[in-house]
Amino acid sequence: MRIIRIALAAILSLVMADHAVAQPGESPIRIVLPYPAGGVGDTAARMIADSMRKKLNRTVIVENKAGAAGRLGVQSVKDAAADGTVLLFTPIAPMALFPHVYDNLAYDPVRDFQPISQVGTYDLAVAVGANVPARTLKELIAWLKVNPAQAAYGTPAAGSLPHFFAVLFAREAGIELRHVAYKGNPQAITDLIGGHLPMFFTSTQDLVEAHNAGRIRVLATSGRERSVVMREVPTFMEGGYGIRGEGWYGMYVPARTPAAVVSQLNQAVVEAVRSPEFGGRLSQLGVQATGTSAEEFARLEKSDSELWGPVVKASGFKPE
Repeated sequence: MRIIRIALAAILSLVMADHAVAQPGESPIRIVLPYPAGGVGDTAARMIADSMRKKLNRTVIVENKAGAAGRLGVQSVKDAAADGTVLLFTPIAPMALFPHVYDNLAYDPVRDFQPISQVGTYDLAVAVGANVPARTLKELIAWLKVNPAQAAYGTPAAGSLPHFFAVLFAREAGIELRHVAYKGNPQAITDLIGGHLPMFFTSTQDLVEAHNAGRIRVLATSGRERSVVMREVPTFMEGGYGIRGEGWYGMYVPARTPAAVVSQLNQAVVEAVRSPEFGGRLSQLGVQATGTSAEEFARLEKSDSELWGPVVKASGFKPE
């Protein structure tokens, strides 16, 4: 009998150990960022991961899964288990722009994902070189109408948020503009400074250094309020054009994730985002920390998708 009891105890311990390993609460949490390491998104994701480790007493890792302009990483989360162990941290484009850009997107942002929280917003800006005499948006449009050969603008990439915001601005201003797509910001800013490019649209933060040095002039920023990194620069709405266009970062899980898990993750993410440390660090990078409910984030995503759909169509952009 003693031998039988020992054997049963051993079997029971193995079963309990296997059960413990299988519990989602004991599994590491992976935050998938569908872009390479480095940059604002990567910084924000790792700060959130650090905070979640402490709050949830769990292992939380950030996994950079780049490819296909972000679509590869997004799709990997769509296909992951809906148990709260795999999260998606992404900027606006894959969720609110790509459905209007790609004809055969392998995921549906609404059907395949459950929002957790918006993490932060960032604005865009238009800058002109020193050879452009305009100091306001109205002066810029007046100058372009007199000098139509100069009606060209650059962006960091075709099909990017700055590209579509420039299309939105051109429609609002009633003027034809020619797009010049660059591969990132550095060469475009160099051309702007050198007088080879009349104007450039990109994230506000990327223009701060050259603007403060007087090598370029930022005429307007795209948020509802003035940029946290350029308080002296008016918004497009203040400049007389009733448009806005904010980028954002947000957290998602696969659809069908239990409501209790969504609630727990929302609390952990919001606590991280609303901490003074997080807000201060992100502000330095041009991002305004938010931290919303899951329901509010879903409404924001829907609103932005409805905003950008017609703009993408008007741009005529088709990915290669």
